[in-house]
Amino acid sequence: MVVQGKPGNGILPIVILAVIVGAGITIGSSLAMTATDRVGFCGRCHSMSEAALTHARSLHAKLACNECHAPYALQAKIPFKTKEGIRDVFSTVSGNIPDLIHAGAETREVVQTNCLRCHGAVIESVNMTAKAHCTDCHRHVPHTPKISIAKRSAADV
Repeated sequence: MVVQGKPGNGILPIVILAVIVGAGITIGSSLAMTATDRVGFCGRCHSMSEAALTHARSLHAKLACNECHAPYALQAKIPFKTKEGIRDVFSTVSGNIPDLIHAGAETREVVQTNCLRCHGAVIESVNMTAKAHCTDCHRHVPHTPKISIAKRSAADV
């Protein structure tokens, strides 16, 4: 006589395994997202070393790179960082890195949104119709040009 188990006995281990794997992916992704937002990660590449150095000497030195350079909302941040990361890796591997790195149009809009997110209350009295972006006037925030040209790898323009 064969004793049959209760229906669904094999489901509980699968559910537990799925929860453990899901938690691991979530925690791992969160740690990776946080680690790749930091100056220590961004500044490791030779192409970003100047930006990391000038950032470290700025008023915004306590902020992670992607607090300014990536969308704040996670659902927008993940695809943006993925696209930009792939572009940066391809540029680095192919050796196609410009002497002076300037933010593209999409990144400029992200930076503008983040400026307003942090400083919105302060700039209520500022005439924002004169220029499209905060960085049009505040070009060197947070990448200050206070390093003498002789000590920089590229002249700041």
